[in-house]
Amino acid sequence: MAKQKACKICNAIYEGDKCPRCESKESTESFKGRIVVLNPENSEIAQKLNLKNKGNFAIKTR
Repeated sequence: MAKQKACKICNAIYEGDKCPRCESKESTESFKGRIVVLNPENSEIAQKLNLKNKGNFAIKTR
């Protein structure tokens, strides 16, 4: 199983070589916290973190 990475640009958590959301190759395996956004329009946390898409996101990347 591949290790999960977090994109340094959009904070999306993914497996593979590049981010599926922003196509960036800038990633880190060291991230803190995870948020799962199911409904970004109605989520106060997603609005505070400026997340507009569904998915898994890291709260903080290093």
